Amino acid sequence: MTADGPESSGVAELTASFTALYGTGPDGVWAAPGRVNLIGEYTDFNDGFVLPLALPHTTRVAAARRTDGELRLHSADVPGGVVRLRVDEPASRSEHGWAVYPAGVVRALREAGHPVTGADLHFRSTVPTGAGLSSSAALETATALALDDLFELGLRRPELALLAQRAENEFVGVPCGVMDQMASACCTEGHLLHLDTRDLTTSQIPFDLTSLGLRLLVVDTRVTHQLGDGAYAERRSGCEAGARTLGLRTLRELPYDELPDALERLTAAGAHESVVRYVRHVVGDNRRVERVVALLEAGEVRAVGPVLTEGHASLRDDLRVSCPELDLVVSAANEAGALGARMTGGGFGGSAIVLIRERDADAVTAAVLRAFASAGHRPPGIFPAVPSPGARRLV
Repeated sequence: MTADGPESSGVAELTASFTALYGTGPDGVWAAPGRVNLIGEYTDFNDGFVLPLALPHTTRVAAARRTDGELRLHSADVPGGVVRLRVDEPASRSEHGWAVYPAGVVRALREAGHPVTGADLHFRSTVPTGAGLSSSAALETATALALDDLFELGLRRPELALLAQRAENEFVGVPCGVMDQMASACCTEGHLLHLDTRDLTTSQIPFDLTSLGLRLLVVDTRVTHQLGDGAYAERRSGCEAGARTLGLRTLRELPYDELPDALERLTAAGAHESVVRYVRHVVGDNRRVERVVALLEAGEVRAVGPVLTEGHASLRDDLRVSCPELDLVVSAANEAGALGARMTGGGFGGSAIVLIRERDADAVTAAVLRAFASAGHRPPGIFPAVPSPGARRLV
């Protein structure tokens, strides 16, 4: 198979640099995208619903199979040389940095019984790091897909996503849900991925904004977020505590129309006020995913905007994972005529999304840039979110 079109030059460059690093050419080149999530935040580890799309930004990996138990890892985006490990050797973030992600995928595959006997891997990524766009999931998914092909494991995409999630949970130490890895592995061009994280069933929702004169912008605040610092884990544990108090396995089991009664029960049981807020957000955001899907299926795409803004308010006030820069994007964009906006991803920095009419693109962009300049923030990165293909082999 050969790569053609705009991807071909990047493949050639990655292949050449792989050969220079390792002395021989790769067996193939694979790519996995980052993502933005239209709606449904902090719902995936509660067995809830999410609605992401894949970005055109990808992590690419040139890879070759080894049979000697050695794992060699290199990134063109991170200073430093080749990281060398044994496939059965634990990797740590403190010692190995970024390499713990692909090394964790190797360990997850091996512990699941798959005969991964070593590999040479060389990465290059265009997914912004720390921007809430799932750069880590893209790295993990690209690794998993490459190894699946190299060792002819025959894994289905949801299985790859679960193994990549396990790598991040157990070997990196971030207790994320499975949305990011599923989005990277399973999204399709021109569509949103409607994912039920309880059973991993999916449906592809057409999302052709251009034909409607609309655009979805991503605004990277350039405030780097870190999900391994405990705040994300605290919210997960709070959601789990709320479910236990209510006698539920997960918050997915709580119907939206029973939410007011459930919140009263939590308060009466002495649940911490943060737990009450977290439950309100998760159950509410599950409902917002259902509302957005219904609007899209009815062709009422512009009506999605206010649901996005409503979701941001919940993330800001109930989950408390926003930050001043994210709030500023939402307020400035909406005041300039956006249909709606919200932070996306884990929060504490990262990115926001803004749904706009095409004719308002310049005005909304200028308003956000002015607001950041007036507040003394460095300029954000702004680019359109184009629903793109999921993970794939390039050559």
